[in-house]
Amino acid sequence: MRLVFVYGTLKRGLSNHHYLAGQTFVGDASTAPGFALYDVGGYPGMVRAPGSAGGVSGEVWSVDDACLSRLDELEGTAEGLYRRERVPLLGPHAAAGVEAYVYLKDVGGLRPTGGAWAERGP
Repeated sequence: MRLVFVYGTLKRGLSNHHYLAGQTFVGDASTAPGFALYDVGGYPGMVRAPGSAGGVSGEVWSVDDACLSRLDELEGTAEGLYRRERVPLLGPHAAAGVEAYVYLKDVGGLRPTGGAWAERGP
């Protein structure tokens, strides 16, 4: 089992949460400062933002290898859209070795979301 921090459409109640079916919710969490969230067009992209005082809010999930493979495919890791890597979290998950999907494309011109993602209706 691996711990994964999700911050966008995979969160409970959002459009891609079904990818986490059968996995275990561990708790709400936030990254340490130094991360920012951008609206990539219907979904968010979290990037490293050194020097930023902000962080990103989300959830920690314990997932099995089959789920992790599905998440890697969804997040486009093979295509270079996201990279799954360890990220520092605050609070009780700080030392847990949690991984998250970090957006790899240029965010210039994209709208920052303020560290939290909520899907908008049509």
